[in-house]
Amino acid sequence: MIEFGVDRILQNAPAWKSHRIGLITNQAATTNTIVPSRKALVDHGFNIVTLFSPEHGLMVDGPDGHPMPNGMDALTGLPVISLYGQKLSPTASDLSNIDILVFDIPDIGCRFYTYLWTLSYLMEAAAFHQIPLVVLDRPNPVSGNLSLAEGPMLAASEASFIGRWNMPVRHSCTLGELAQYFNATRSMSTLLEVVSCKGWDRSDFQPEWGIPFVATSPAIQDFASMLLYPGLCLLEATNISEGRGTHLSFQVAGAPWMNGKQVAKLFNQLVLEDLSALPIEFEPFHSKYANQPCAGIQLQVLEPPFFQSMSYGLLLIKMIKELYPKQFQWSPYPTSVNKDGQRHLNKLLGIPDAEQLFDLPLQSFIAQVSKLTFVADWKEAVAPYLLY
Repeated sequence: MIEFGVDRILQNAPAWKSHRIGLITNQAATTNTIVPSRKALVDHGFNIVTLFSPEHGLMVDGPDGHPMPNGMDALTGLPVISLYGQKLSPTASDLSNIDILVFDIPDIGCRFYTYLWTLSYLMEAAAFHQIPLVVLDRPNPVSGNLSLAEGPMLAASEASFIGRWNMPVRHSCTLGELAQYFNATRSMSTLLEVVSCKGWDRSDFQPEWGIPFVATSPAIQDFASMLLYPGLCLLEATNISEGRGTHLSFQVAGAPWMNGKQVAKLFNQLVLEDLSALPIEFEPFHSKYANQPCAGIQLQVLEPPFFQSMSYGLLLIKMIKELYPKQFQWSPYPTSVNKDGQRHLNKLLGIPDAEQLFDLPLQSFIAQVSKLTFVADWKEAVAPYLLY
């Protein structure tokens, strides 16, 4: 069985076990036996004095993009400081009684999944206050196969909390590896230590770990959603439902005005054999089209080891826009970190004028998508910082 970074320090206690620890974590961070990390560490005598929580809060139950308050953890009795609410980074006051920061949060391998950027702010704060930062590493659940990495790379003009620094959308790294990469390439001077995992091969996907799936956020409730997320999250910038408010978040695309059979038939003619679209009807209980019957498609990944979702997500939007020119619309996506929700597609894709891409003729569109999503240089760039 794979051992996460947290499992390894529970087995071999580090010298800082008795130091005053600030733990950045959430309910999705567990040992390989599904004990919440914070409980396991407290039970093993680690001197945790403060908990910090990312987007969705400590209990991973906060809605997408909603600010989360400070609070108290019922499981450990420790105070919880939110890093997705009034602030994104801990203040000097928050750190005044802390000797060392420890980060343990699972990622899903995508640039616009925000836990990475909470880590980036922690790295900056740790460097500024000269507090050591330990990252308890976890495997990338959609594998560390760098040949599956997908762009676009992030343009500096589109930097935001869903993508601060230049990297691909699907990065095929662990957060520990990315922490080392950014610490070096951005000259951050963070006093960084990464506790690596044990027993993980870069080719392994989450179902191969031998560890039960734990939901990483309210809309990522299973592996299928995780795999499709980079491509189907782009639907946030449209008036097409991505399935939020159903049990199939990021596995479906639909709207009240859509014909699922028509969309499925055309999409299946365009895509390769690693993906299949089925007609579906669904009714979200919250979010886009809440309590309205929707028709559309459900995507099923047939070949995870070869599947790359970004190009398919882009193609799906292009196809629906062409099929339903009167109904399709680009939409704002307001969040705590992007109050008016404008330019959301630019921020997701990391490129300026992203909507103009979809005005190209189909062949030109496909050629441009291939160019944008191809990130051969990434593998070479991160190679010195890989741990597995």
